[in-house]
Amino acid sequence: MTDLPPGSSDQISSAIPMIGAGIRRVESTPKVTGQARYAYELDASTLGAPANPLVGVMVLSTIARGRITATLTATARGMPGVHLVLTSDNAPPQAPWGPLHAKDRFARAQPVLRGPDVHYYGEPVALVVADTFEQARAAAMAVDVRYDSAPHAVVLDPSTATEPEFLNGFKPAHTDYGDFDAAFARSAVRVDTVYETPHQNHAQMEPHATTAMWHKDGLILHTSAQNLVSIQLGIAATLQISPHHVRVLSPYVGGGFGGKLPYFADAILAALAARMLGTPVKVGMTRTQMFSATTHRTATRQTVRIGADRTGRLCAICHDALSHCASFDNFVEDTTTITRGLYRADAIRTDAHLNHLDLPRSDSMRSPGDAVGMVGLECAMDELAHELGMDPLELRLLNDTPTDLTANRPFSSRHLRQCLKEGARRFKWTARNPRPGQVREGEWLMGMGMACAMRYNLLKPCQALAHIDARANLTVQLAMTDPGTGTQTILTQIAAGTMGLPLTQVRVEMGDTTYPPAPGSGGSFGAESAGSAVLRACENLRTLLLEASIRDEHSPLHGQPMEAIQLDAGSLHAGGRHESLSSFLERVFPHGMQAHGEITADPNSLKWSQASFGAHFSEVAVNAITGEVRVRRMLGVFACGRILNSRTARSQLLGGMIWGISNALHEENTPDPRTGQFTAHDLANYHIATHADMPDMEVVMIAEDEPVSNPLHIKGLGEVGICGAAAAIGNAVFNATGIRVRNFPITIDRLLPHLPEMPA
Repeated sequence: MTDLPPGSSDQISSAIPMIGAGIRRVESTPKVTGQARYAYELDASTLGAPANPLVGVMVLSTIARGRITATLTATARGMPGVHLVLTSDNAPPQAPWGPLHAKDRFARAQPVLRGPDVHYYGEPVALVVADTFEQARAAAMAVDVRYDSAPHAVVLDPSTATEPEFLNGFKPAHTDYGDFDAAFARSAVRVDTVYETPHQNHAQMEPHATTAMWHKDGLILHTSAQNLVSIQLGIAATLQISPHHVRVLSPYVGGGFGGKLPYFADAILAALAARMLGTPVKVGMTRTQMFSATTHRTATRQTVRIGADRTGRLCAICHDALSHCASFDNFVEDTTTITRGLYRADAIRTDAHLNHLDLPRSDSMRSPGDAVGMVGLECAMDELAHELGMDPLELRLLNDTPTDLTANRPFSSRHLRQCLKEGARRFKWTARNPRPGQVREGEWLMGMGMACAMRYNLLKPCQALAHIDARANLTVQLAMTDPGTGTQTILTQIAAGTMGLPLTQVRVEMGDTTYPPAPGSGGSFGAESAGSAVLRACENLRTLLLEASIRDEHSPLHGQPMEAIQLDAGSLHAGGRHESLSSFLERVFPHGMQAHGEITADPNSLKWSQASFGAHFSEVAVNAITGEVRVRRMLGVFACGRILNSRTARSQLLGGMIWGISNALHEENTPDPRTGQFTAHDLANYHIATHADMPDMEVVMIAEDEPVSNPLHIKGLGEVGICGAAAAIGNAVFNATGIRVRNFPITIDRLLPHLPEMPA
């Protein structure tokens, strides 16, 4: 651990009981009993409207690029129950798309039905609104859209790549530490290889959906979203109205994974139709529509070059990644970010290249950039270890670093070495045979693999309001979201522990832009940002209560020193004197009291690089006859600062590891070069890992304190679980078979031609 900068806190600002306790989710009962109402399920009773919402169904384009020459709607408009057929011919004016260089890309204007131009296969080109879903769907099928197609490009092509200005989050697209060319040239052992990862799609349990209604000149938008404040700004910008006239609500989100950080056509179309018809309208996407009308993870082509001396000490690392964005966008997958800080080397170079393609927008998908970038980096490290004749675990331990070399900053906390050693011990790594293809169980080839995990940490500005009533019931409000990660639960724990109250007396209200602004849930910044704001609000409220008890002449604590007073178990007490909190509040604050809390990044913390770390270990079996791959067991050991809730934390890390299995062995999508349509567009042909694919899995969280990132001393962990997981499986497949698959996922067709013959 590196010494802390002067003035940094070395302990949590107040001891909080219940932090770390694996309590069950506070919203679990309404969810499992069906009481939780999601965006598409709202009706007149929940909306306060005179009638149930009308239903809109989108019509999507069937070409990748070109122009609409005619949209014939007469038949659809005459069908039963139809109220509106909305096209570019009758759509209300909207702001132009963008701007591209907006500080917050999720707050950009995103007009729908913006004209005759078609930018990708599956772009919304019409909306039909009717009394029922069945009526709207039937009429949507009757809308006849005619096109003039143009040549399109939908496949990554290095020959047409450009150099972007910056990566996702305005990270630099090119970095250089040391002289890579010279360091690579003098390396005794070199790896120079290309890894490819495919397009991948979100498939959240709850499809994208919005219910919109207007009250006077204000829009109320119930939508499934991770990021309410940005969406509020984006909707307002698109509709060219004040953000104060847009209220966005999302109390329940059925999964997000980055795919609900942006807003989509369902929100804009529902808002436009509701205003035109003067009644609530809901628009939901089908599973098939989600595969083209929302965002996805871009395919990548990664050139990785690593050089080392004969002892395994790294001399040079270069990671060059090609990805794509939509023809009208500038999102660049930050595939190379982790390469800049994971290992020490004499020289480190990273580059990004970009194709603008006639495909739907690529954007954030769980651990954007890192999930695919660590496939290339960690598999290439395994190749280097094999060339050196060195244990891949020892290679990583040898090149561990306390300093983020490219950023020229020390890490505030980094326990990667402990993760590697503890994982090796638990997994019995020393039993691994280093020679590939040597271990058999009948017709199964057995192998072990490992990889590191890393995800940079981020805190965003956030605010919260804490109010306590005369009966000592605490309500905390902020415009945060919980897409199934357990956010509401951990915020309840923080508030209850800080205020010394039982969980039953604490209510966290979120998912509404009328509450104090919050950054939303995504990028692994949600817990520390929202949690720190809630901590600050409750600390401020606690201070007000203690000060008031000292001033109150009728209080048994009158005149006591501030530091002597304790607030716990619903009681104020000091030196044998005590008074119940509810009695004090009823007497002094009969209408309750409240306090505001806010968190922003401490400028002093910017002197440090902050990241979560981990290590993945996997054992696979590959059938030598069929090429089938089975993950037998998997272990992940992680260092993510203090743990707020051991149950929800384990679920997040385990979910990332499962997704890693899915990435390694199943998930891929490919655009048809003839039409531009993704060949997989539902869960029938987009393959994901299922229960039958799950091995014996173990998650271990080592004790760690994060001293500078935030007052809770925690780090994000929602995404580090997927980082490196797929690489560990790919490395295990090599150890089992001697086959190095560099084009993910590792499917049967990529193994069968190269499998060794079975002995007689």
